[in-house]
Amino acid sequence: MNGSRSTLQPTLMIRSVRACFVTIAFACSITAQAAQTVPNLAPSSTTGWIGYGPEYMPVPGSPRPVASDPAHPYIPNAIEYLSARPDLKVVEQSTFPVADLTNPILQPWVRDALRKLNERVLAGQPVFEHRASCWPAGVPAFLLAVVNPIFFIQTPKQVTMIAQGGDHTVRRVHLNVAHSPRVAPAWFGESVGHYEGDTLVVDTIGLNAKSYVDIYRTPHSEQLHVIERFRLIEDGKTLEAEIYVEDPGAFTTPWRGIQRFALSERSPLVESACAENNANYFNYDMDPMPVANRPDF
Repeated sequence: MNGSRSTLQPTLMIRSVRACFVTIAFACSITAQAAQTVPNLAPSSTTGWIGYGPEYMPVPGSPRPVASDPAHPYIPNAIEYLSARPDLKVVEQSTFPVADLTNPILQPWVRDALRKLNERVLAGQPVFEHRASCWPAGVPAFLLAVVNPIFFIQTPKQVTMIAQGGDHTVRRVHLNVAHSPRVAPAWFGESVGHYEGDTLVVDTIGLNAKSYVDIYRTPHSEQLHVIERFRLIEDGKTLEAEIYVEDPGAFTTPWRGIQRFALSERSPLVESACAENNANYFNYDMDPMPVANRPDF
């Protein structure tokens, strides 16, 4: 019996070790495959992403985002489009945006706010975006920046988004964690995220009501909740961000939109100070530039 045991035990040990190595190898293979699917949004120091345009594209089958009044189509600044869309050849006189008030997602108070802005534009007065006066864009309007690229920094615990224009606006996405029990409202709220295969999913809450949802200055409440899904398409030459927006304080139903970004390899992140390049040459009634009356900390 003792001799039989001594011959069997090494055989069992060898089989166990082999099984262990097979298990580890399989786990490593799965981990490697998962790592390969994570989108690389910053393959080099010069990799930036420039928005296709200053409006969200609709998602088929979903309530549509706020868009321009068909009777007064919005024509953005040609420079904005040509920077990211060299394929567009038609250059028209730009206009200020007039929102379509028939959109059923708008609650009455939001529709009234947009009506006042429409009346201002139709009376010949300008209505600039809030960030034209160096105010933070907030979320999801952060995605509507054009001309200047957005850069990404990806680490195991955090994804950082930096918009080159507007004083290097920064968003921090904390990976694989839950939202805080209590979130104090802020311009960019609290963003947590994770990867789902080749998609970066970002969930944001805790947004203050000082920003606007889009270029039409569509207001929102502090109940705003935004989910963004970033993925690379067209062989990595285009970044697509699909957004899900819900705010029971401002909208009658959740809605979705899409923004796409063209790959830009022009240069690394460069210095851009909004207040140093924001002179009011034409004496327009712009929003006052933000001033810090007291320290944040």
